Amino acid sequence: MNPVFRTALGADFDRLHPELQRRFDLDGDTHLGCVGSGVMDRIWRGAAFTRPFLYLGTFRHILFPETGTDVPFTIENYAYSDSFGRPTLSFVRTFQLAPGRRRRFDATMVWSARRGVLVDYLGTHQHLAVDLHLEVDPTGALTIRSGGYRWRNGLRCPSLITGAARLREWYDDRAGRFRIEVTVANRQFGPLFGYSGSFTVRYLRPDCALVPAAAYPVRENLRD
Repeated sequence: MNPVFRTALGADFDRLHPELQRRFDLDGDTHLGCVGSGVMDRIWRGAAFTRPFLYLGTFRHILFPETGTDVPFTIENYAYSDSFGRPTLSFVRTFQLAPGRRRRFDATMVWSARRGVLVDYLGTHQHLAVDLHLEVDPTGALTIRSGGYRWRNGLRCPSLITGAARLREWYDDRAGRFRIEVTVANRQFGPLFGYSGSFTVRYLRPDCALVPAAAYPVRENLRD
């Protein structure tokens, strides 16, 4: 199975830091996936009016309204073929905000050969899909920016009710850790949500592990 990030980046994939290449070269054959654990130094949200909007996201594991510092964090990436036969990479992020209070932020990424773009399906039911644009900077870091959002039926979402996301991930050689910064902002209403922190990963071989049921979306969307 072709790794979706290698397909999306093409020749630029080889410009990634070697540790990022290893992390995103998951094909389900050599490596089933990787599980990262670490700490988010800061989780923040925008003005008070964003709270109800972010709370709605908790029902489908998309966004959440809580904030915090030094929050324990895990990220699960598994490579598999979805029910439509498309190479897929899961992103299951879990934030331990307090004892007994966990929030998840789920996504599955699929390469659209038809449109030549990486598509990110958000949440447990893939109600929303967003095109992703990838760049590798001179330091070998990966930057991902969101494009247009679409509902499950293919209709475009108005920019008024969506947020432009920017993710930057890089490898800190001195600390031996991956570092990440995520921001989501609305063109009219400003910053909505974000987090930053670091983590380490362990890699899983397919002969030693299976994709856990909780990593799969409840429902998949054929539209890409």
